This record gives sequence, C-alpha cells and structure tokens, in this order.
Amino acid sequence: MRMPLLNLYGRLVTNLEIDETIKLDGLTAYSGIMTKGKQLICRRCSSRLEFSKNHLQGKRYYCTQCIILGRISSATTLYTIPEPNLFTTWKKSPLTWDGQLTSQQEACANEVRQIFAKPAARHLLWAVTGAGKTEMLFKGIEAALMDNKRVCLASPRVDVCIELFPRLQAAFNEIDICLLHGKSTNPYKYTQLVVCTTHQLLRFQEAFDVMIVDEVDAFPYAQNKLLLQATTQATKKGGASLYLTATPSEELLREVRLNRLTVSYLPVRFHGHKLPEIKVVFEKSWEKKIKKGHLPKKLVLRINHWLKRDDPFLVFVPKIWLLQPVMQAFKKKFHNLKGETVYSEDPDRLEKVKAIRSGEMRYLITTTILERGVTFANLDVFVLGADDKTFSTAALVQIAGRVGRNVNRPYGDVIFLCSNYTVTLKKAAGQIKTMNRKARRLRV
Repeated sequence: MRMPLLNLYGRLVTNLEIDETIKLDGLTAYSGIMTKGKQLICRRCSSRLEFSKNHLQGKRYYCTQCIILGRISSATTLYTIPEPNLFTTWKKSPLTWDGQLTSQQEACANEVRQIFAKPAARHLLWAVTGAGKTEMLFKGIEAALMDNKRVCLASPRVDVCIELFPRLQAAFNEIDICLLHGKSTNPYKYTQLVVCTTHQLLRFQEAFDVMIVDEVDAFPYAQNKLLLQATTQATKKGGASLYLTATPSEELLREVRLNRLTVSYLPVRFHGHKLPEIKVVFEKSWEKKIKKGHLPKKLVLRINHWLKRDDPFLVFVPKIWLLQPVMQAFKKKFHNLKGETVYSEDPDRLEKVKAIRSGEMRYLITTTILERGVTFANLDVFVLGADDKTFSTAALVQIAGRVGRNVNRPYGDVIFLCSNYTVTLKKAAGQIKTMNRKARRLRV
C-alpha cells in the first residue's frame, strides 16, 4: 500500500518503508550512515560508531544503537518532508474536558500555557505523585492546538503512554491522537497530537512545536544520551519543552539553579490530602525464608490485616528471580487469594494490570516496572528488601506514591521491609515528610 505523503511530515522514513514512486519535490533524502573522519554517524539517532565494531559484508556499516527500531545501514536512505503544520483550523476549543482544577493546579496550568507560547522555553513541572499533572497540561495543549502547533506527549515507559492515551482522548475527543510504542499494532498516522515512548522520537525530525516529557527521571530516559538526543531532534528549533516529574534528578535541579530551566512546583495532591508516609519494618533473613517457601512474618501479618477489606495490593521485589519464589510462598499461605507476577518483559503485563483494576485479581507481585505511571484505586503496597540497591530514592518515593490517589480513599499502607535502614530509605521517607510539611503550609 502506498504511504500517504503526509506521513512523511516531520518524520524519518527508510527506503524500505516508502513507496519509491512518491519521491517528489519537497522530499529530503539522507544517507542512513554518514562518514566523518574516522567515525561513522547514524543519521537517525546521531550515534557515533566505530568502523571495526559496526561493519557488514561488502564494506557496509550499520548502527547498533537504534536497531530496536529497525536496522539503519550504509545501504539505507532516510526520507522526510519538513513539518508544514497542515492541521484543522479550530473555530472552537478542541478541549472537551469539563473538570475543575484547584487554585494551585490552576496556577501551574497557567504557567504551562505561557511556556508553550514562548520560543525555545524549557520548563520543569515538579509536582508530587497524584497532584494531577496530566490535567494541568490540558489548557496549555488546548492553546497550542488552537495556535496550529503540533504537540507531543512522550514518556520512557510504555505503560505510562497507554495510561495517558485514553485520558487525552477523553479530554480532546474531537481530534485524532496517534499512540506510538514498541508493542503497538496500529500504523502511524499524521496527527496534531501524538502520544509516544521516548524511543519513538527517534523516528521524528523537527516535528513538534511543543514537546512534553512525562516521568523524565524514569529509566530508560534518565542519563540516556540517545533518548535525550531523540527529544532534541524531534522538537523544532524554537519549540517549547516541558518536563514532568515528582522526583527530579539532581541534574534537572542543577539546570534550575543555573537558570537554564524554569520551574513550577506543587507539593499537594489534587484532593488536598497528604502523601501516605512510609512505615519501615525490619526482618532479618527474610530472603532465606522465601527460598524455603515461607513468607516473612511481617508480610503475613500485614496481609492478614488487609484481608479484612477487599482492596488490591502490590508487593514489590528487588530482583526478577524473587518473583516465582514469592509467588509460590503466597499460593502456599494464601491459596484463596488470586494474584500474579509481573515484570517489564511480561507479555501479559497489560492484561494483568487490567485484571487487578477490575477486581478479577487481588494482588500483583512486581518488579519496579509498576513503580510509576499506573494508578489503582484503594491500593496498599508492601516492598520486600526496600534496602536493596535496586531501589533508588526516586523509585521508593514513586512506589509510595501509588497509594492514596483516590479522593474517596486518600490513605493507605506503605510498608517497606528491610534488614538495614539505609541512607536511600532515609532520604525517601524524609522527602515525603518534607512534601507534606510544604503542603500544609500551602493549604494554610
């Protein structure tokens, strides 16, 4: 099937994806791999490559860095058409969301709208988990769309994109929105509003007037030069960039201190209640008990308490290999409870998340894949081995942030089991308490 020309607007498409007959005026072509001195440069991801490590037969070369999106080699030609912003002229607002923001959310939303209107603006929206960051974007996106700008909302995590997509569809239900991620089966289409993973940004070139990166501190985006380059490449020169997070990295905060990044700050949740604080419990040799087929005593006591109500819960483990032993111990002790394990490469991960939301399952035993970007009503969490190096301060704060997000149940248990009270644990607990103190002052 012939590719529509508009699918090349602001997008990098290989010669294998394009119909040869559409090479018309206005179509720009690039060699997939360029040579610069003694180095090779990938035209799609800008990675610098070594001749000796990236060669194919016949003196051809390829890029190993962006191969997850399909191979780029010296035999590849990339095509694009500069982004023309050929969109519907909006005579009335495309925003169909009729919710209400709090006064604090409204202040942040107004700042976001102003940022989207400023050339080359860079801004951090730092708001606690459950503050309603997505809703605070709506007015800014509305203004950008009505100004004929192209907008992208990107996240490092597939799960986050899948969560955001229906919320944006509901908020802007009269426009087409394209969802792009590695597991998507729907073909790409040219739309004014795009939701995608940060990896998918490598397929764009100066396409977006407004770039929003959600969970900017999350793996695999944080400290990943390839994905940082993808964000820059996909944004127009003079485009606005907005970064969202509840747990900014030290690098982001340094950018703020150096006045390279402006910031909006919101330490209170949308429902006005405080963040559930961490309760640390100690139990030595809990891992040995798991290996012997038994659950730690502190976990059993907590689950027995949770059984008095019907709410779901998550149990986080620091290592993938612990999933099955913990699951077997669960089945042995609580055989009437229905639950599953979940991890990043689990092919059924999305279905399992849906099952716990619908009440079909009571619990999930999970790695850090569910630390952020997913929302469950009336949730409690328990972390096994919270002192393990796998759990960063940001990860622990995000895990705690899964709890108490529902206005009808703005509380819940956040239990961290460990053998030692580490600096990371202390920082996480301290950060949540600090946010709650700031929230109290703001409410006063």
